[in-house]
Amino acid sequence: MPQSLSMNLIHLIYSTKNRHACLTPSIRPKLFAYQCGIFREWDSPTLVIGGDSDHVHALFILSKKHALCQIIEEVKKGSSKWIKTQDREYAGFHWQSGYGAFSVSQSHVPRVRQYIEQQEEHHRKVSFQDEFRLFLKRYKIEYDERYVWD
Repeated sequence: MPQSLSMNLIHLIYSTKNRHACLTPSIRPKLFAYQCGIFREWDSPTLVIGGDSDHVHALFILSKKHALCQIIEEVKKGSSKWIKTQDREYAGFHWQSGYGAFSVSQSHVPRVRQYIEQQEEHHRKVSFQDEFRLFLKRYKIEYDERYVWD
């Protein structure tokens, strides 16, 4: 086959350092738009980005040319640098060092999109930590609680 074709959908989840609730409703749309641009630069267009005051969810198409870990590093690094320029309150901003990345089938895209778009409402009932533990359980990922949070 002369072409290399792929469609790998990834649901990415990561938090602010120590889950510091600093992503205000006014900064989130700008942050998400900036992150969309970074994903696009790395040939990994986003379908949706959303989140709450302490974390981000992104559904994107994984590039066939770049490693997942490299794309995530660039998105987190670039957006961390950007947010520090937005206001003094973000001068010490950092993302957590880790992340969760989960594969999504094409048939589940509408449900995942809706889930990401409704993050603020969702987190009125469920904490980020409980949400993330549910993802790990659903995807049968073994983990050590001592090393999941930073």
